[in-house]
Amino acid sequence: MSVTFTLTLSCPNRTGIVRAVSGYLFEQGCDIGEHRQFDDNVSDRLFMRTQVTAPADADLDRISADFAPVAAEFGMTYEFSANHDARILVMVSKLGHCLNDLIFRWRAGSLGADIVAVVSNHEDLRPMAESAGLPFAHIPVTPETKEAAEAELLRLVDDYEAELVVLARYMQILSDATSKALYGRAINIHHSFLPGFKGAKPYHQAYDRGVKLVGATAHYVTSDLDEGPIIEQEVIRIDHTHDPRALQTVGRDAEALALSRAVRWHCERRVLLNGQRTVVFP
Repeated sequence: MSVTFTLTLSCPNRTGIVRAVSGYLFEQGCDIGEHRQFDDNVSDRLFMRTQVTAPADADLDRISADFAPVAAEFGMTYEFSANHDARILVMVSKLGHCLNDLIFRWRAGSLGADIVAVVSNHEDLRPMAESAGLPFAHIPVTPETKEAAEAELLRLVDDYEAELVVLARYMQILSDATSKALYGRAINIHHSFLPGFKGAKPYHQAYDRGVKLVGATAHYVTSDLDEGPIIEQEVIRIDHTHDPRALQTVGRDAEALALSRAVRWHCERRVLLNGQRTVVFP
């Protein structure tokens, strides 16, 4: 039997990087099954994702530690990750389309992740979660209880050993402190009409303006609301026959598609942060 793992890294671009990495992996008795790289000419950095098959007795911690001299030579930021279904905690409010889609893909084995719990500030989606056999935690949020509620959320993240938090139309703004605590491991989804159509009834506003494209954006959560590094976007063309209700239906389809892709790619270590942007190897 063999084991598989993924190496992701970024570093200043120069000659010899790929040779050094592949040479090291060869010395460890590893076989490269998939390799992707991107040379960013703007930042002059290289980004790399390499999926590797190693002997069954391979010690991933040792392989990672022994890679340090190679990384130091090239100024690399790197991570060796065992290939497994990442544990994710899903946060929701009242709208269930994204949660329903994630549960379907999880059950079908196509999500690349294992949903371990659902957390909500409302009780509405408890039946959906519990019918799928998922633990459901109700954490009400008010201005007076927000700090305690977020402390409870972070406790649950630790208790469930969640590697990723997915805001599947969770309609509360996370505090700066919580956003920073979850940096790089929390994904949010929102409709494409931001920032143009803010506030209540964005689909009615879009209908009044005669929009022709409906979409959604999945991005990492940061303290800047809805402005984190973008992972994936989905766009669907519509026409004059789409009333506000039809626009909303199309928009929810786009949200579910963009979010599920972002979750899968993150869990498969296909997303690398590049400042305020991302490099995605789908």
